[in-house]
Amino acid sequence: MASVVINGTEFDQAFNNGLVPQNFRYRFLTEGDSWMDRSSATRPSLLQSLAPAMDAEGDDVLIINLSRFGDTMRRIGECLNPEFAQWITTQFAWKFDAILFSAGGNDFIDAARDPAPGQGILLDLAGQPIPPSGHDCVNLNAVSDLVTRWLDPNFTALYDFVQNSRHADVPIFLNSYDTPTARNAPATPGGRTWLREAYLKNSIPSSHWDDLTGSIFNDIEATIRQWSVDRPSVHVVPTVNTLTAALASSTGSDADWLNEIHPNASGWRKLAKVWRTAIKRVLF
Repeated sequence: MASVVINGTEFDQAFNNGLVPQNFRYRFLTEGDSWMDRSSATRPSLLQSLAPAMDAEGDDVLIINLSRFGDTMRRIGECLNPEFAQWITTQFAWKFDAILFSAGGNDFIDAARDPAPGQGILLDLAGQPIPPSGHDCVNLNAVSDLVTRWLDPNFTALYDFVQNSRHADVPIFLNSYDTPTARNAPATPGGRTWLREAYLKNSIPSSHWDDLTGSIFNDIEATIRQWSVDRPSVHVVPTVNTLTAALASSTGSDADWLNEIHPNASGWRKLAKVWRTAIKRVLF
């Protein structure tokens, strides 16, 4: 049987039309951001590459996707998405075999781009001496506050909710992303960029952009990895250093990246192999 990826809101109709979850070898529930949802208005993301990767090994899976483009760990945890809660608490005749989760990246990016200069996780360098490296452009206190005040507590809320449900023993796989290139490549023509806009707003010299992006995504990966500490059911998928970086001068799909922060089809295929290996190590 071929694997199926279906939006949670479409499940009832598919079920009424003959979809039988028990007929699949595995059933995954996914929650999170655009890395699970879509990488542009019309382009799908990881799941559309993970499904055929599972099929290639004879491991057909039903993937129910609750992810939303642009979502954050903070919003997911604070609101505890009612749709996610419903899927976890409903007493189906079957259980999920795994939960796939992607969140945290947007929290860091929003904290770099959205606040006024110097008010987020980046220092405002307008009129200031240029620091020696991109890492020195980060407000370390603001990063610590973001992680300890918002990200860690909200992941804990989600994790504890799962642990207090019938899915307490189900493995949770976390996306650790990969490091993009700050460049003028928004998801839609004429749209906003993410990192580039943040760096320009805070007067970060372009010579420091690569180093700064590496520093931010190291912090993202470290934050997500910490969520697995002392939680045996939580597994970090090692996606860092999987993709070929885009050129800073490119403005569209380049190397393994569709736009500034989302992979393209070749990138998703590479990432799907890493996810499938990580899942296989735990489930099979």
